[in-house]
Amino acid sequence: MLNIAILGFGNIGSGVADVFIENEDIITKKMGDKVNIKYILDIIEIKNHLLSDRYVNDFDIILNDPDISLIVETIGGCTWAYKYTKAALEKGINVVTPNKELVATHGAELLKIAAQKNIRYFFEASVGGGIPIIRPIYNCLAANKINQITAILNGTTNFILTKMSNENWSFDQALKMAQENGFAEPDPSDDINGKDSCRKICILSSLAFGKQLPPEKVHTEGIKNITLEDIKNAELLGYKIKLIAKSGQIQDSFYVIVAPMFVPRSSPLYNIDDVFNGIVVTGNAIGDVMFYGRGAGKLPTASAVAADVMDALAKNTKNITWDLSDGDYVSDYKSQPVKYYIRTNDKFFITDELFEYELEKQAKKLNILSKIRII
Repeated sequence: MLNIAILGFGNIGSGVADVFIENEDIITKKMGDKVNIKYILDIIEIKNHLLSDRYVNDFDIILNDPDISLIVETIGGCTWAYKYTKAALEKGINVVTPNKELVATHGAELLKIAAQKNIRYFFEASVGGGIPIIRPIYNCLAANKINQITAILNGTTNFILTKMSNENWSFDQALKMAQENGFAEPDPSDDINGKDSCRKICILSSLAFGKQLPPEKVHTEGIKNITLEDIKNAELLGYKIKLIAKSGQIQDSFYVIVAPMFVPRSSPLYNIDDVFNGIVVTGNAIGDVMFYGRGAGKLPTASAVAADVMDALAKNTKNITWDLSDGDYVSDYKSQPVKYYIRTNDKFFITDELFEYELEKQAKKLNILSKIRII
């Protein structure tokens, strides 16, 4: 029997348990042994669940049980999740997580500990929910030099922008609907301010370029200032507005940004609507490769976590690694020339390529009301 523990029994943690309960026969057949959820840790006692009897409120019970082979961390954040994950890895216990904030912030350190202990720290579900993306980049595209990643990484903002575009809803109307449908959290700040996408592009960039990319090094803008007028103007010009996370190598430095952008019809990201995510990875040998699917949700994410659990326990896949870095290799986002959509009092237009500081010099003179980058 393969004994595991789940830390945090919210939406994703309970989803992981549901996957192992519902698919027990399939998983046991593939693993050649039963995966048993021995403990569930949460700050609130678990009641009215098939696994209520597995509840504990002391992490040391889990940490000091020699029968525990793996811990699933679904607490979230970087406080208790970091403390418990580091302690488990140092103890020689495998850890699986969908925690993008933790991986983006402390990934290099935790991966180094896992490598030293010859155990697994897997986080496929931290980007793209149920979309396979982490290991495909690391393994399947290993022979490529990754030149660029361009992606829609947040289903909440994509849903909001889709509703504003297709149904003329206001931002507030679309956000309310996203919350009612469970696509957005009660506090959607990390989604609409771009922080969620920022953490995800940091993980993908660290993976692709081999150096830790700290989130604080990424210029990040959200979608709160996008108006229906801008969306309609985009349509007239042959574009859609999407929250885009983009990173790429420019000689010896890296350009990284998260911001609303005009996406042309020719882009594979143009028709990605509602809660779906799309990730375009550009390699020097293969060219563009696109990954598409539901980027969030209880069961898609739980499915990816469960697959990581099975992989880690079977020891089929080696750890991913990247170097610790303070992100000093990241260039100023203003150093990359781009085209802009500009709206003033009486007109809107697309500029030629120019630097941000050039546009800033003209902003007051032109009385710019809105400026959005072209992808």
